[in-house]
Amino acid sequence: MLKREQARVLALQALYQWDLRGQEFALVADDFLAESTKDSEVYFFARELTFGAWDGREKSDVLIREAAAHWDVGRMAAVDRNILRLAVYEMTGRTDIPARVAIDQAIELAKRFGAAESGAFVNGILDHILRAAGLAAPDQPTPPPAGASPARPPSDRPRPSDLNHWDEE
Repeated sequence: MLKREQARVLALQALYQWDLRGQEFALVADDFLAESTKDSEVYFFARELTFGAWDGREKSDVLIREAAAHWDVGRMAAVDRNILRLAVYEMTGRTDIPARVAIDQAIELAKRFGAAESGAFVNGILDHILRAAGLAAPDQPTPPPAGASPARPPSDRPRPSDLNHWDEE
């Protein structure tokens, strides 16, 4: 498992505890993270994710509530709710993580730690948030404007369509 994946698992565990235990866990959250890994990279990334997601949970909950028609955030499964909070923080609060990566990682967490349908549920909510919030996915090319002709490939070699009469000379 990659270090960032390990950190996300650790952050999810911390967020879950924080969500259920409240202020009691706030006093020991950093200790929990530090004691859960010997890898400093995992610790620091997990810490950034945990505290960032927890501090931004009210903003995240608004986006989740808007995307989850007929679902009350407080009544969602605690695992799903905290996976969503973590992913929304990554999508909106971090410029180093493409939104699609945050969504993919959240789906994997939901499949691993949630109920059978959690992966699809998390995917649906996060995809709605992605579209509704107008979050650009920097890892995907922007489509050309309507009516624009497609750009020529960036090589000097002709495209196959240019070779229709290659044997006529």
